[in-house]
Amino acid sequence: MTTTTTMTTGESTSSTCTESTRASTSTTTGTAAGTGSDLARRWAAYLTVEVDAASLAVFRVGYGALIAWEVVRYVLHDRIIRYYIEPGFFFSFVPFVRPWGGTGMYWHFAAVFVLALLCAAGLFYRVSAALLCAALTYVFLLDKAQYLNHLYLLCLLGLLLAVAPAHRALSLDLLRARRASPAGAPPSMPTETVPRFHLFALKAQIAIVYFYGGVAKLNGDWLRGQPLTMWLAEHADAPLVGPLLASPATGLALSYAGLLIDLSMGFLLFSRRTFPFGAAIAVAFNLSNAFLFKIGIFPYAMIASLTLFADPSWPRRRLPFLFGRAGRAGDGALVPGPALSPSPSPGPAPVLSHTASRRRALPLALLHAYLLLHLVVPLRHWLYPGDVAWNEAGHRFSWRMKLRDKNVSELDIGVMDPRTGVRESLDLEEWLTDRQLGEMSTRPDMIVDFAHHVADRWQAAFGVRPVVTAKVVASLNGGPSRDLVDPTRDLASLPRELLEVVLAP
Repeated sequence: MTTTTTMTTGESTSSTCTESTRASTSTTTGTAAGTGSDLARRWAAYLTVEVDAASLAVFRVGYGALIAWEVVRYVLHDRIIRYYIEPGFFFSFVPFVRPWGGTGMYWHFAAVFVLALLCAAGLFYRVSAALLCAALTYVFLLDKAQYLNHLYLLCLLGLLLAVAPAHRALSLDLLRARRASPAGAPPSMPTETVPRFHLFALKAQIAIVYFYGGVAKLNGDWLRGQPLTMWLAEHADAPLVGPLLASPATGLALSYAGLLIDLSMGFLLFSRRTFPFGAAIAVAFNLSNAFLFKIGIFPYAMIASLTLFADPSWPRRRLPFLFGRAGRAGDGALVPGPALSPSPSPGPAPVLSHTASRRRALPLALLHAYLLLHLVVPLRHWLYPGDVAWNEAGHRFSWRMKLRDKNVSELDIGVMDPRTGVRESLDLEEWLTDRQLGEMSTRPDMIVDFAHHVADRWQAAFGVRPVVTAKVVASLNGGPSRDLVDPTRDLASLPRELLEVVLAP
């Protein structure tokens, strides 16, 4: 009897322990889920809270002004005719995207100029910003030979600005809305605030450019000071600093400095405490790049982006003649939007209501999808074998800037008639402009594009598709010369896709 009682007691104790363990596990799981859900709500509240639109407006003005100036530069240097009218063939990113005929490209750039000014002034902003983004993207897609990281960046920033209400401050649209409102009636333009996620998207895009620019520098050539040492040596005759720039030690030191700056800049700018320090470094870094490498408006666009990282209301304090204070957010203070529950006293971030959460779900989902895409795309070169600096597979759209110096010592592209076996070398200067030829000679995917173009023309003229081969000998960052593509392969038979490349043999 005693034994039975003991066994029953033991079973009861075991059962109780099991139930207690299950209850504890359930509580822990529920707590973790609750914590995750709470963090998600707080993150959504942080992104959707209304902040002063002043800094976004200042960036909008700078963005439009830079694009207008870039158009002027294109006109002054005859780039419109040299890049988009004279060539008989274009290495288009998308096959059906072609330049306008006749004087169409001049009119297109004139439209870009006007749209950029409208965007800067904040006049008819929703329409002008969307059209400006579309017009820039069209130009960007026309020719791989004209690929520039700064044009790609301007397209992305244009997209983010087109969906942002960047005209709610410092804009002619705001002035028109106020003048059109009857006396004593509220203006038709919303308050001069914007949801924080618009600012966050732009800042994150800039941080991604810096960070992946640094990640790309984590390669053997850069860590031994190349190709920067070679490029700096070209400035050996510069007054005062020439001998210093020609020193290999300077090239190595600046290589590591550039690496550290790129990797850390985003973090420095996002932190309020380190922003002044990071901004000063960013200005010096970008101005030095502009002086040494002549890379267009890219450094100035990065400097202009610093306006986004400071307190959103900084222009009201620094530029009071442009911004009034009545009816504004004032001092960058967070302003509860119509979908937010006001927080009367300092404390936890305001929590979105159920209705507001559903309304904000789509823009937040699109924001995170956009950022995820731009975090993944620069890493796609790991999917391809070989060195991306050599075969260019995954080089574009990845912020791989000023990393390689390819010297082509031999370039011969020829066609062979399969009926006779006779090979004929092409006079490439009759087919391509000097800029296209220089760009194509170091990029295997463009060589494939050109091979298809030649084969198509030959087939149309003679009724048979030829074999197109290329002998391209090049060196990378001062290294040994070798074949860039397999000289025995028929390049016109390879797939012709956006990311298709020819690997070195």
